[in-house]
Amino acid sequence: MTSRRHASSWYAATANPHPPHPPLEGTVRCDVCVVGGGYTGLTAALELAERGMDVVLLEAERVGWGASGRNGGQIITGYNKPMATIERWMGRDDARLLWQLAEEATAQLFERVEKHGIRCDLTRGFVLAALKERHMAELDEVMREMRDAYGYPHLRRLDRDGVAAMVDSPRYIGGLYDEGSGHLHPLNYALGLADAGLAAGVRIFEGSRALSLETGLLPAVVTARGRVQARFLVLAGNAYLGGLVPQMTGMIMPVATQIIVTEPLGVERARALLPNNAAVSDMNFVLDYYRRTSDHRLLFGGGANYSGRDTPGGKELLRFKMQRVFPQLRDVAVDYSWSGKVAITMNRMPQVGRLTPNVLFAHGYSGHGVALAGLAGRLIAEAVAGTDGRFDLFARIPHTPFPGGQRLRTPALVLAMLWFRLRDLL
Repeated sequence: MTSRRHASSWYAATANPHPPHPPLEGTVRCDVCVVGGGYTGLTAALELAERGMDVVLLEAERVGWGASGRNGGQIITGYNKPMATIERWMGRDDARLLWQLAEEATAQLFERVEKHGIRCDLTRGFVLAALKERHMAELDEVMREMRDAYGYPHLRRLDRDGVAAMVDSPRYIGGLYDEGSGHLHPLNYALGLADAGLAAGVRIFEGSRALSLETGLLPAVVTARGRVQARFLVLAGNAYLGGLVPQMTGMIMPVATQIIVTEPLGVERARALLPNNAAVSDMNFVLDYYRRTSDHRLLFGGGANYSGRDTPGGKELLRFKMQRVFPQLRDVAVDYSWSGKVAITMNRMPQVGRLTPNVLFAHGYSGHGVALAGLAGRLIAEAVAGTDGRFDLFARIPHTPFPGGQRLRTPALVLAMLWFRLRDLL
């Protein structure tokens, strides 16, 4: 069954069967209430249920309706920030522990897909593509850090011929191939997590937006037609948290991004674009990313709008960018176009923490959420169960609010992004 509000999404059109879950009615009690039906909430709910806890999950729309069902589907090693920067913040020992957790995030995703038989087109391989010489110098630094300093064995540097063998485009002068990263169908992955949660005993309620919270000794969530009272509360709304928790509003910034999917290209034409079926991202700050789909189309995304609003003419802008990368697709129509919001933090690192001892949250994955959101869900489950060392490690990452407050933070960030867009052109 396809959500009407996802109707223009290729993900919804190719979603695995997922009958709707009922809305919350009346008062429900449980051990843990999770707000948000994306990767963070679904993973936390699943792992808590597997530990024997009674879990209720509330989703305002449908499972996977937010970023977890709209993103580019790229599974990317590590964090948005270099490990050298994280070392300066956290010290070398904690930085190494964070690196190990990032590696666990990717391994956990692959293991969970296999364990629960989730049909989500999971594929290994990712190319970071360089457009200019300074990008190649940056790739050398990435190689030194990830391979030499942190022992990551899955990287291979690509020269012009090497990247051309993986991406049939004239734009790139080199790149980096990472066989430890990859891509998947993000909505089907979310739906598979929900199915696994149901099988473990999670009670899922859709169409049940959290309208207000009580964060006392026994936290509670109020919806339009019901109320959940729990021993623990997990907030996993990410970019769609809205004003539910005013003290966290300034810590994350919703960023709008757009994706298009072409008409079917046929097997040979699709394979010619990306012969080894890797996902690709360029190295601009305002980047483009793309990959093949299982039905032989090209999915192409980017055009991030840091005002949080959809970009006017975003579909045509992306089509222009796609044709600049692949001139051979000038005759190809676009069948699907959609947008959605991801959440970034000021330092581009996930924010994990507690509002009170029994109210936990995680959000702000800043482009790395396909893997890291699931890790955050696991760390939340550990903390609720009483083993909070790894959760507390993440909670020590220093975060600051976006400057300017509610009224000025968006204009300030938009101006900053104009500078980065200009830098991308140089």
